[in-house]
Amino acid sequence: MNDTIRLLERRRSVPPAHMRGPGPDEAQLQTLLTLAARVPDHGKLAPWRFILFEGEGRARAGEILAEIYARREPEAEAQRIETERNRLLRAPLVVAVVSRAAPHVKIPLWEQEMSAGAVCMALTIAAASMGFRTAWLTEWCAYDREVLARFGVAEHEKIAGYIHIGRLEAEIEDRARPVLADLVTRF
Repeated sequence: MNDTIRLLERRRSVPPAHMRGPGPDEAQLQTLLTLAARVPDHGKLAPWRFILFEGEGRARAGEILAEIYARREPEAEAQRIETERNRLLRAPLVVAVVSRAAPHVKIPLWEQEMSAGAVCMALTIAAASMGFRTAWLTEWCAYDREVLARFGVAEHEKIAGYIHIGRLEAEIEDRARPVLADLVTRF
């Protein structure tokens, strides 16, 4: 078996709470984003972009999340609001992949949206190949228009995923995987 197959066999999501630093350095980050951008992209539209949450930017984003969550959920306990404040601090780097899919004369929206999903997956695989661990998450903050506006996401854009990237101190148990026979039909 080759290294790529072994990498794909080992790749798995890791809860951001288990992640530690250091995150990617600038050269690694540029490589990760370059590789993520090499996905199928019918029409060469680049119907996605990146927002990087790193360093103090993660804490500033967390303040926005805590503020909006507390306003939306006035009965929320202080610990729950603190969870939102720390949401993007769990991993040393969080990359938001933003879908910029828009009507096009030849390229269906669905294909553009799938291209953004492919960016998320390519980013997770590239990070794994560098020894990092990832989690591709959305959660409420990917769908709240006020959060998105404050993060610089335009009204016509959507978050395809927040990709948390970090390191893992100790391996964690893999989850059960689907039974392939339950998923395959032949025509």
